[in-house]
Amino acid sequence: MLATKTATDPHRSGVAEPPLPWWRFKFVWLVWGLPATVVVASLVTGGIAWTHIDPIIADPRFSQSSNAAEEVAQRGHPKDALEPAMTARNHAATSAR
Repeated sequence: MLATKTATDPHRSGVAEPPLPWWRFKFVWLVWGLPATVVVASLVTGGIAWTHIDPIIADPRFSQSSNAAEEVAQRGHPKDALEPAMTARNHAATSAR
């Protein structure tokens, strides 16, 4: 049988308990803690990126900008380089006769 609370029970004395402070609720730590963790992690990531900057390449082979039209004229159509792969793929996809 269930026990019922009586008027002499200290939890039901009619005196309101003071509310708990905000830091005693776990949900508050979740609401404020997760975004705060993301902000700290982004600052750490930004600091790492700022202190470990990649060097600028000064090699003239890489600094020359090439025109795509000139490259196609010199080497042929860009899809020609994919022809062996396309042939192999199509051959594998067809059944043997």
